[in-house]
Amino acid sequence: MSPVFPMLTVLTMFYYICLRRRARTATRGEMMNTHRTIESNSRTSPLNAEVVQYAKEVVDFSSHYGSENSMSYTMWNLAGVPNVFPSSGDFTQTAVFRTYGTWWDQCPSASLPFKRTPPNFQSQDYVELTFEQQVYPTALHVLETYHPGAVIRILACSANPYSPNPPAEVRWEILWSERPTKVNASQARQFKPCIKQINFPTNLIRLEVNSSLLDYYTELDAVVLHGVKDKPVISLKTSLIDINDREDDAYAEKDGCGMDSLNKKFSSAVLGEGPNNGYFDKLPYELIQLILNHLTLPDLCRLAQTCKLLSQHCCDPLQYIHLNLQPYWAKLGDTSLEFLQSRCTLVQWLNLSWTGNRGFISVAGFSRFLKVCGSELVRLELSCSHFLNETCLEVISEMCPNLQALNLSSCDKLPPQAFNHIAKLCSLKRLVLYRTKVEQTALLSILNFCSELQHLSLGSCVMIEDYDVIASMIGAKCKKLRTLDLWRCKNITENGIAELASGCPLLEELDLGWCPTLQSSTGCFTRLARQLPNLQKLFLTANRSVCDTDIDELACNCTRLQQLDILGTRMVSPASLRKLLESCKDLSLLDVSFCSQIDNRAVLELNASFPKVFIKKSFTQ
Repeated sequence: MSPVFPMLTVLTMFYYICLRRRARTATRGEMMNTHRTIESNSRTSPLNAEVVQYAKEVVDFSSHYGSENSMSYTMWNLAGVPNVFPSSGDFTQTAVFRTYGTWWDQCPSASLPFKRTPPNFQSQDYVELTFEQQVYPTALHVLETYHPGAVIRILACSANPYSPNPPAEVRWEILWSERPTKVNASQARQFKPCIKQINFPTNLIRLEVNSSLLDYYTELDAVVLHGVKDKPVISLKTSLIDINDREDDAYAEKDGCGMDSLNKKFSSAVLGEGPNNGYFDKLPYELIQLILNHLTLPDLCRLAQTCKLLSQHCCDPLQYIHLNLQPYWAKLGDTSLEFLQSRCTLVQWLNLSWTGNRGFISVAGFSRFLKVCGSELVRLELSCSHFLNETCLEVISEMCPNLQALNLSSCDKLPPQAFNHIAKLCSLKRLVLYRTKVEQTALLSILNFCSELQHLSLGSCVMIEDYDVIASMIGAKCKKLRTLDLWRCKNITENGIAELASGCPLLEELDLGWCPTLQSSTGCFTRLARQLPNLQKLFLTANRSVCDTDIDELACNCTRLQQLDILGTRMVSPASLRKLLESCKDLSLLDVSFCSQIDNRAVLELNASFPKVFIKKSFTQ
C-alpha cells in the first residue's frame, strides 16, 4: 500500500476533527450561519408555494401600555395589516409594552431577582399571535416603528388554537433567540431574523422581549409569517457537519434555557455506585452546598445523576429555598412538579409565572404541590398563569399561611369571586393585581384584613366601580403602604387623593398615569407634594392639567424624587423644570414627551445643565 494513502487518511481525520471542534466552539453568529446554510438549501416543490400572512389574533400577552377598553397602545394592534409602518415615531395604533429601560428595576416597588435564573433567559414580556393557516415557517418579519430592538426570542407552537380537538402533545420550539442588544437608531425597521427550520407546522407564534436597553417604549406594528404548507426537504449535501450532531442539541438546549428535558432529568432516580469521587466527599457539607448554589436547576438535576454523594446534596431541600421555574415555562407540567415535590418542602420563594398554560399544569397538580410545599412559602409569583381558578386561590389561602408577596399580574382569566380568598392571607406585604378582574367588594375585603400591605398594584383593574372608595379604605387601613400603582384607574378624584395623602404618609411611589378625572385646579397634586415628602417616583402621565404650581410644590417638598413622568401636560414651563432639577438632586428620569411648552431646544439646554438626568422628549412624525 502506498504511504500516500495513510497520510491522506490522517489528513482527512484531522480535517474532520477540526470541523467538529469548530462546530462545538463556534460563536453564536457562526452557529447561526451554519443553520442559515442548511436552511437556504431546503428544497420545495413548485406546488408547495410560500404562504405570507399577517397575524389574525392576539391571544395572550403579559402587559401593555394601553387600556383594556381601548385600542390605543394595546397588544391587539399587532393583529392584521400594518397601521403605521414604514412611518417612524410614537403612534397610538401600535402595540406597546408597559415598561422600558431599567427604571422599573430601580424604583421602590421593584422586587428582588430570583437566584439560579439561567443567564440566557432574559425575557421580560411576551405576546402570542395566531395566524389563519398552519405552515412550516420559512421567515418571520416584525415591523417595528419606534425604538426597535426589544425582541430577543421567537417561538412556534405545535398546537392549533382553531382546532376543535385538543392536541395530544403541545410543543414549543425556538425559531430564533439573541441576547439583548442596543439598537442606536429609533427609526422604523423591518426586523428579519434568520429563523430555524422546525419539523411541525404552526399558526401560533410567540414573541418575547427585553426592553432594558431601550431609551423609550418599543412600538410594534405587525408580524408577518412566511411559510409553506408541506414540510420542506433538507438537502444533506450542503454541510460537512452532521446536523444531528449532539453539539447542535447542546446549542438548542442552551438557547432554550434547558427547558427541553427537565422531566427526564427529574425522573432519573436510580443511581449506580458511580466512579470514585476523589476527595470531594472530604469537603464540609455546607461548603458543597454553597458550591452547588451556583448551578441552574437543569444542571442541578444532571449532577444528581453522577454519584450518590452529589445526589444527596442536589436533592437537599436547602437547595430549593428560592425556586424560579419561569424560564422553563414551555415544558413545565404536572410531572415536573411531582418530581420536584420532595425537594421543595422548605421552598420560600417560588416563581411559576408564565407556566402551566394550555393544559401543562392542572388544578389538581398545582394543589398537590402546594399542599406539600406551601407551608414555608413567603413569596409566590404567578404572573400570566392562566391555569389558575378559584380552587387554586383557595388552596393558596389555606396552604400558605406565611405568604407575604403574591403576584397575579395579567391573570385575566381568573373569575372575580376567586379574589375573595386573598383576604385570608393576613400577612401579605406585596400584592400585584395588574390587569385582573378583581371587583370592588373583594378588594375592600382584602384591604380590610391585609393591613400589613406595603406594595399594592391595581393598574388596569377595570372591574372596580369607585376608586375613591378604594382609596379611602387604603388610607384608613394600609398605614404602612410604600408603593401604589393606580395606572389607568378610571374614576379616582381629588377626594380619593386626599384620603391617600393623609392616610399613607410613608408612600414613596405613586403611579397616577392616565387617570383622566384628576384635575390640578382642585389642588390634588399640591396636596400630594405637601403631604408625601418621601416620594421617589411619581407618574402623572397624560394629565394635561399639571402646571408650574405643581412642579414648584414638588421642588420644595419632594427633594428625594428620582422619577417623574408628566407626559402630555400643556402648562409646565422650562423654568419650573429647571427649579425642580436644581432641588431634586437624585432625579434620574424626567419624561416631558408631548409637553407643548418644552421644545427640543429647552430639552437640550436642560440636558447640558443636568447631564445625569435622562430627560425624554418623544415625538410623532
